[in-house]
Amino acid sequence: MNNELSFYHTPVLLKPSVDALCINPDGTYVDVTFGGGGHSREILSRLGEHGRLIAFDQDPDAYERRPDDKRLIFVRHNFRYLRHFLTYLGVEKVDGILADLGVSSHHFDDAERGFSFRADGPLDMRMNPAMAKSAADYVAEATAEDITNILALYGEVRFARQIANAIVKKRAEQPIVTTTQLRDIVTSCTARDVQAKVLAQVFQALRIQVNGEMDALSEMLSATPYVLNEGGRLVVIAYHSLEDRMAKNLIRSGNVALADADTDIYGHSHVPFDSVTRKPIVPDAAEVEQNPRARSAKLRVAVRNEEEWL
Repeated sequence: MNNELSFYHTPVLLKPSVDALCINPDGTYVDVTFGGGGHSREILSRLGEHGRLIAFDQDPDAYERRPDDKRLIFVRHNFRYLRHFLTYLGVEKVDGILADLGVSSHHFDDAERGFSFRADGPLDMRMNPAMAKSAADYVAEATAEDITNILALYGEVRFARQIANAIVKKRAEQPIVTTTQLRDIVTSCTARDVQAKVLAQVFQALRIQVNGEMDALSEMLSATPYVLNEGGRLVVIAYHSLEDRMAKNLIRSGNVALADADTDIYGHSHVPFDSVTRKPIVPDAAEVEQNPRARSAKLRVAVRNEEEWL
């Protein structure tokens, strides 16, 4: 356990996101994305002696860096199991949930984790190293059509088909097992002036696919109306358009897949949340300059209302 307060991740929108929780010092809160612990430590600093924080992270590195604080309960599992573990812990309702959906700086900076194209390392990308299949396994087994689809959907890659075909062609010659091999394949069929952007998109898409991130997010968000107290806050920081759309849909309709709420025979809609932020909050220029990884962040805040929705 690391008791130092130094972070290996710069938390994005730290003050606005934790402020948005409107913390009751004696309340119970959940950080479903502990990561480097920046948001969790800020929450703990605002809790009193009887407050509680439940933090989720499946990464063993995050667990080793958790603060030594008796008010913290650390759950070493994917946040998709939010409702299950709260039940297991005997926690019926909580007062706030925070989700920072960005990848920790530590993952990008550690070449051995295989998240970045900027350093040579194994093509891994697993948030939880105990998972069965890595990114190398995926590119070895997936069809060209499947690779094309995930690059287009999760990475919005314009050259998805060309890159997928190049991957399939190269793997027939030799296994693709390092980040450098994948980087060379992508750059071989991409114009020089857009190579960095396309590489980032390709690596992002593979990471999302390998970790099942969108399915996990859908399950976690869908559980939030059931576990938040009336007046409880949901705070989500998203970096990908699909992530942000899920959060926006949940707040507007009560369903991550629906943009608009269903209505009854009288034309009334019943949704579990009231939006606090009409438009998403974004980092200011100073934060983006200090932490470029914050540039695509969007913060949405909602409060659990008193609707008989469940």
